[in-house]
Amino acid sequence: MADTITKTKVLASAIGRRKSAIASVYLIAGKGDITVNDRPVSAYFPGKQAQVEYEAPFKLLELHKYSATVKVHGGGNSGQLDAMILGLARALSSLKADYQVSMHKAELLTRDPRERQRRKVGMGGKSRRKKQSPKR
Repeated sequence: MADTITKTKVLASAIGRRKSAIASVYLIAGKGDITVNDRPVSAYFPGKQAQVEYEAPFKLLELHKYSATVKVHGGGNSGQLDAMILGLARALSSLKADYQVSMHKAELLTRDPRERQRRKVGMGGKSRRKKQSPKR
């Protein structure tokens, strides 16, 4: 993947994070193709809802002249998708100040700060669960 990025001119790059997922996004001139970990985005994130979400930054700005290469690791499927969307929005907003204003209004530049709560000692395996007391 590093070879494909160095051969083409990177217009913008950004990092998106969500829970424990991290996405490195590289914008290049193209036809609107997105590849995630050297696979097409529709194969990596199948489903209509995911498609609507990752196309949101491009549809908001009515841009389809940029392609993106994304390297995602850590977390689960949903966290990786949200990290990729934040990275795409940050990369697009770094191109023009007008893009940043419209992305901010659409709340695509805000990060969801919620993280998984750690497991507590004496809680029977979960973070908030209490141990069951005996009946007699």
